[in-house]
Amino acid sequence: MKITVISVGKLKEKYLKSGIEEYSKRLSRYCQLSLIEVADEKCPETLSAADREIIKNKEGEKILAKLKEGSYIISLEIEGKQFTSEEMAEKIEKITTSGFSHITFLIGGSLGLSDKLKNISKLSLSFSKMTFPHQLMKLILVEQIYRSFRIIKNEPYHK
Repeated sequence: MKITVISVGKLKEKYLKSGIEEYSKRLSRYCQLSLIEVADEKCPETLSAADREIIKNKEGEKILAKLKEGSYIISLEIEGKQFTSEEMAEKIEKITTSGFSHITFLIGGSLGLSDKLKNISKLSLSFSKMTFPHQLMKLILVEQIYRSFRIIKNEPYHK
C-alpha cells in the first residue's frame, strides 16, 4: 500500500517536523509513505475573490503535477465528510480492497484547494469544522493514518 500526502507550503516548525517524522517511521510497518510539498504562492492580507481563486489555481496546478494516475484522491476540506477514527480505518480498508493500492491525500494552502482538485477528488474529508494551519493538519493527518492502520490490524493504540 502506498500513501502520499501532497501539501502546499514548506514545513518549518521543528516540533511539527519531529512529530511527522515519528509517525512516518511508525507507518513504515504498514505502508510506503511519501510526503510531497509544493511551494505556496505569496498571499497578501487583502485579496479580491478573483485573486484568491488565481492563487488557489496556481497552487492547484503544482499539486496536479505531482499526482500519480490510478491513485484514490482524498482532499482535506472544512466542508468535507467527517469520520471517527474507526470509520476512517474502515474507509481506508475499503479503498484498498476495492482495487486501489495508492491513496493520495491533498492539503491546500492557507486559502484551501482549487475547485479543479476538489472535483477530481473521490472523497472530501474534514477533520473538524474548525480551521487548522495546514502545517499542523499534516501532522494530524499522518497520525490518523497511523491510527487507521493500527485499527485495521486490530492492534492497540492509546498513545
